Amino acid sequence: MRFHFKAEQQLNYPLETVFAFFADPDNLPRLMPAWQDARIEAATFIAPPPSPEAFPGSDRIIAGTGTRLTLTIRPIPFSPIRTKWEASIENFTWLRGFCDTQLRGPFKYWRHCHTLTANTSGTHLIDAVEYELPLGPLGSLANSLFIRRQLAATFAYRQKRTLELLAAN
Repeated sequence: MRFHFKAEQQLNYPLETVFAFFADPDNLPRLMPAWQDARIEAATFIAPPPSPEAFPGSDRIIAGTGTRLTLTIRPIPFSPIRTKWEASIENFTWLRGFCDTQLRGPFKYWRHCHTLTANTSGTHLIDAVEYELPLGPLGSLANSLFIRRQLAATFAYRQKRTLELLAAN
C-alpha cells in the first residue's frame, strides 16, 4: 500500500536562493537528523539544461534530471548498521522544483518532490512524498506505529535546519 506525506514551509528568501540551496546535493546530509549520520558515498552528476536567465546559484553544484546519488544512513539511532540509499533526480525544472526517486534502498517505493513557488514573502516550499514499505501488511503496521511519525519528525527537523542554513549563507 502506498502512503503520502506532505510538508509545507514558508521561507523568507528569494526563490532563486531557495532553489539553489535545495538543488545542491551537498546540502542533503546537512538537512538530515544528526543521528542518521547521512553521507553521500557516490554521485554521478548530470548537469541541468542552461538556466533561462542568469542564475545567482550558478557557482554551486546543481543536480539535474538523471543525477544519481548514493547515500548511507543509520536507520535507527546509535545503530552500527548503515543502510544504502540510491536515488535519481527527475523532473528538474528551473526555479520550480524536482523529484528524487529511490532506485535502491529501504523503501519498496519512494518519490519525494520539492515544489517551490515565489510569493510576496519569499518562497513557499512543498515537500510531497509518496512511499511504500516492504513486507506488505507488516510494512503498513510499521507505518502506523512509527514510520509516519519518524517522517514527520524528520521533516520538522529539516524545516528547522533549512532556516538555520539559509540564514548562515
